Amino acid sequence: MTYKPSKSPVLKLWKIFGKNNFGKWLVSKIVCFKAPYFSSIKPRFVNIEPGRVEVAIKKRRAVHNHIKTVHAIAMCNAAELAGGTCLDVSLSSDFRWIPVAMEVKYLKMAKSNLRIVCQVNDYQWNEPQDVIMPVSVIDESGDEVFHADITMRISEKTKRKY
Repeated sequence: MTYKPSKSPVLKLWKIFGKNNFGKWLVSKIVCFKAPYFSSIKPRFVNIEPGRVEVAIKKRRAVHNHIKTVHAIAMCNAAELAGGTCLDVSLSSDFRWIPVAMEVKYLKMAKSNLRIVCQVNDYQWNEPQDVIMPVSVIDESGDEVFHADITMRISEKTKRKY
């Protein structure tokens, strides 16, 4: 099977609306409408392209833990959003995906707003397999405070019979 560029609806929306702040807000809201749990962290997409997605979240009370830093699960949520979106906009249109595992490392307390970046350089997968999407969570000083390796299972889309 040969690689076919992604036909991701998210990528199509980003190409249309992602050029200004309102459009970035709108794409973020649409993604959260489709997958409502992500809205709990109020993410804002900064960049979406095949092989790279960047999301921002603000440090606010709703994502705090008991010591007023960003909660680990909020960062897991953001990492899954970035990793899943990156895979979605990179994956050949013949395939689908689902997360099957996540390994996380808490590197430093998250005391500021955060940037969540998933970047993969070789994304032209053309067969079913498990792939690891690396996600870095970076604070305002540029330090990586959290890292996730998310295993995603890629499988062929089933053909509809009608």
